[in-house]
Amino acid sequence: MEEEEFIDVLSEDLKVIKTSLKSEAHKNGWLHGSVHIWFYTIKGDILIQKRSKDKIAFPNVWDVSVAGHISAGETAMTSALREIEEEIGLKVSELELIKIGTFKEKFQHASDYIDNEVHQLYLAILKSEIQNLKIQIEEVSEIKLISIDEFKKERNKASFEHLFASHKEGYYSFVIKELEKRMNL
Repeated sequence: MEEEEFIDVLSEDLKVIKTSLKSEAHKNGWLHGSVHIWFYTIKGDILIQKRSKDKIAFPNVWDVSVAGHISAGETAMTSALREIEEEIGLKVSELELIKIGTFKEKFQHASDYIDNEVHQLYLAILKSEIQNLKIQIEEVSEIKLISIDEFKKERNKASFEHLFASHKEGYYSFVIKELEKRMNL
């Protein structure tokens, strides 16, 4: 069962219209904010997480390093810092996060569950060893590092859509391009 929390419902120009329960926003397909944080290493690896099998949206598949909803009244940055600590047990500062853009997506996962989100996208260098991270088992079942080259190869396979969370056209290409810039690849 999804934990009840309040989130801000947004207009198409991303202004707050009202506050509602997250479950209500999903039931009605109301636009709301989320954060996606992609961690990478100086060696050219990306940290990815396997979503819990109990998630309604994209259960048991690989996804962005850390992701979560922006709570009501919260800034995207505050949400990003909170989600990083909750999902992988890592404390980072605002200065470590690089905002690379926003991305709107809408997916209908069930008749009463429509994810209509605008993702605030961030990158950050992973400065901790992966074995020192502590995953939030309600959200994440596993984490691993994958080289950016291997990730790009996986994207070209037919099985990609069954192994990784679905994102609209251009999402992964944009993230990879931004990661490669910072990795000097």
